[in-house]
Amino acid sequence: MSTENLALFGHLFRRAGFGATKNELEAFASKGYDSTVDRLLDFSEPDGVQLDALRRYHPDHSGGIGNAGIQAYWLHRMIHSRKPLQEKVALFWHGVFATGYSKLTQGRVLMDQIDMFRSLGIGSLNTLLLELSRDPSMIVWLDNQDNHKGAINENFGRELLELFSMGVGNYSEDDIKECARAFTGWTVGNAEYLTLRAQNDSLWPYGRLNFHFEFDEHDHDNGDKTFLGETGEFNGENIVEIICRQPATARFISRHMYSFFVADEPPVTAWPHTPPRDPEAIAALSEAYFKSGHSIGEMLRVLFKSDFFKSEIVRYEKVKSPSELVAGVLRLTGELNEYSPKLQDDANQLGVMGQTLVNPPSVEGWHTGTEWLDTGNLVERINFATGKFTDITKPGIKEIADNISSDGDSVASPEQLLESCLEQMGAIKLSDPTKTALIENASNTANTTPVSNGEDSVDMNRIVQMLQLVASTPEFQRE
Repeated sequence: MSTENLALFGHLFRRAGFGATKNELEAFASKGYDSTVDRLLDFSEPDGVQLDALRRYHPDHSGGIGNAGIQAYWLHRMIHSRKPLQEKVALFWHGVFATGYSKLTQGRVLMDQIDMFRSLGIGSLNTLLLELSRDPSMIVWLDNQDNHKGAINENFGRELLELFSMGVGNYSEDDIKECARAFTGWTVGNAEYLTLRAQNDSLWPYGRLNFHFEFDEHDHDNGDKTFLGETGEFNGENIVEIICRQPATARFISRHMYSFFVADEPPVTAWPHTPPRDPEAIAALSEAYFKSGHSIGEMLRVLFKSDFFKSEIVRYEKVKSPSELVAGVLRLTGELNEYSPKLQDDANQLGVMGQTLVNPPSVEGWHTGTEWLDTGNLVERINFATGKFTDITKPGIKEIADNISSDGDSVASPEQLLESCLEQMGAIKLSDPTKTALIENASNTANTTPVSNGEDSVDMNRIVQMLQLVASTPEFQRE
């Protein structure tokens, strides 16, 4: 297989998943690029994630008891799922529809929300927004339980338009008020949960008392509403339908999708006065949105098969989020091939690097791109990545090292050793200055650790050291 073709598949699996080894890339590449994209978008098969041990030994991870356990649970899925794009799509929507534990302190409903993103994340935007509007965690996060007939709370209606679907400049203040009126009566069934949480919370290992969606027809405003130029006795379902018909919605979702899967855009707050990086790409995705009946999956199919996605210009343009970095490293090392309590330590690193899952800093979610990096976070990221490649007995590292050492030519020179490691770690391509620095280091190491020519003679230390060096590069921190 050509290096160029392998690099394209490496790019696809970094963006549509959490990376892949050379063996995995070659297996998919043999089936063709378009066929691989179609397979990635097929969520019908089981994901292969084993949760029995988790539920038996770690109820805090499966029951939503505490934010840390939820984070470990999700990281476990990212590492082990055979449908990595499903987890990536859930991560995408979690960033768009940011909902946080800091206000809810109710982990089970947050886990349910992420499950909803998994199951509906590539379906119709209409269905997704409707279920989001009924989602108990979102209702409480944006105070819609306090949105009453005759005394509206605009919080959910405002964010639905501003951050979830259309963006500033495409609606009026009156539209926000009318939207809020349409969602009156959309509340949580056990509205006394605040008291229950403080006084009568259930005990281990059964998890916290859950709350659910309830429609209170007596609290719903049935009067006429004028929203985005249309008038009627609208309820929440009607509002979602009207929103999803808007060209502004197609452009807004397309830009979110481009920013997450292709190349970083500025924060959403800058979009009203900052044009898209690639207007033609946004137009193509918007067209796919309308042609497919608002299908997110079909938009992604167009995106992954497009020239703007395949272009070398956008490769290594995106900084990996902490969750993408940690999951990608652990998938490579294979050290957690079964559920282990050690995963909690790795999951805790996400917060150290600046991303605590299901606890975003605000309703805007996280500011991504280079804002993931500062002097402290970068050190933590590099230390984590390089530290995971020290132990040759880890299954993934041993497989990589065996693949390299089985071919004597792969380690005949520092240049060849580097190229072999880059291929095995996911067909990574380095800049010339980075490549030169790593080759020089390997040359110096080779002078002190000579390699003999006998059977099983390759010095595994050289391979491990090179893997660590690759893990410390700017390109490995990007995707």
